[in-house]
Amino acid sequence: MNAGVVTVERLIAARPETVFSFFTDRDKWLSWMGRSGEFAFEPGGAYRSNVTGENVAEGRFIEIDPPKRLVFTWGWAEGGMPVPPGSTTVEITLEPVSGGTLLRLVHRGLPSQEACAAHEEGWAHYVERLAIAAQGGDPGDDAWM
Repeated sequence: MNAGVVTVERLIAARPETVFSFFTDRDKWLSWMGRSGEFAFEPGGAYRSNVTGENVAEGRFIEIDPPKRLVFTWGWAEGGMPVPPGSTTVEITLEPVSGGTLLRLVHRGLPSQEACAAHEEGWAHYVERLAIAAQGGDPGDDAWM
């Protein structure tokens, strides 16, 4: 793991258009990550999402290129993680492959190895929930809430 960078990859048995919709629709987003949130899904648009009850993420969408790429800033407005809102960048790329979509999530700018480890665990957890939802399943209640 590079200092400051976390990469999570996952093959999802769904088309890129389907997977992408889980990043640009409030209800779909909240089906895999978060209990509540407000999202302005446009370049420059802000979001604020209560992820686990005590941890609230905030940032802005930088680039939205359906169904291939999404870039947004990330940080914590509330909770114990020392990553200020908008201080890091998450890049999602979706590549059509045999059997579905290869999702690659790259989170850059994390301030410490501890932050990297926590976000690597978090993104792995939530990408797995996303995969279940995008494949038409129900990820169920988030055990982290």
